[in-house]
Amino acid sequence: MSPKITIGWIEETMSDSIERLGKSIIQHGKYNDRIYLMKLVRDDFPVIVKELDGLAKSRHYSKIFAKVPAFAKDILVENGYDIEAYVPGFFNGDEDAYLMSKYLSLRRRYIYAKNVLDEVLIRARSKLADQTITSLPAGYRCDLLSTSEVFKMAKLYRRVFTTYPFPIYDPDYLLKTMARDVTYFGIYQGDQIVALASSEVDIDSKNVEMTDFATLPEHRGHGFAVYLLREMEGAMRKRGAITAYTIARATSYGINATFAKMGYQYGGTLVNNTNISGNLESMNVWYKTLMA
Repeated sequence: MSPKITIGWIEETMSDSIERLGKSIIQHGKYNDRIYLMKLVRDDFPVIVKELDGLAKSRHYSKIFAKVPAFAKDILVENGYDIEAYVPGFFNGDEDAYLMSKYLSLRRRYIYAKNVLDEVLIRARSKLADQTITSLPAGYRCDLLSTSEVFKMAKLYRRVFTTYPFPIYDPDYLLKTMARDVTYFGIYQGDQIVALASSEVDIDSKNVEMTDFATLPEHRGHGFAVYLLREMEGAMRKRGAITAYTIARATSYGINATFAKMGYQYGGTLVNNTNISGNLESMNVWYKTLMA
């Protein structure tokens, strides 16, 4: 009989809980109606596969989503997982990552508005490596955000997103992320933050997720997302990150075009993966090597 691994609580947010399953880290809950295997530790494999199945069945989740090193790919495929996206060199620049999903509901697997997703991707990829970036308009500046700004940051996120997979509209949550290698960059007009984004670096694996882009509606149209992404890339190179990636809303032309313009490659689409603004949305994966 295979040994069982135990769940240990890490953090419960306003959305889903983040816990240890053995030594690995998962997020799960009804908010996204799924389990997300965020970090797989080799010691837990392959026992964790059955543990994930058991947890999903007991909680009636409709999807298990896993971000795993290449060594886990074949066994997950044998256990009903689909490869939905791929990021080469994700771990320390030399081991690939596979983003894989197991669907426990036919409805969760169905791709809604596929023509829209296809059109967004076609238009975004036409911008590939078009890295023309203008300077910020007069009156705006870009800066690293500090813990003293979390209330302003949360207020902006609350205005832009009705719901989000993580509670970025909660100042306490933002403080916790800042203590865990998440760096926020913002664009100011005067003392008001009008746009921001974050970079979450994994020091051990030398990768960084570029995420949480938001611009106030009245300040859009200036290319702030591209500007923020360029600033974050420079900062993360200095921290030793080799591979940058994002998981972006598949229906958003703007954010997909932003990454294509900055030379990111399309890695795949995660179907009905994430609760954003009250709906389960499909997400596109983009990646880029930061170190030559």
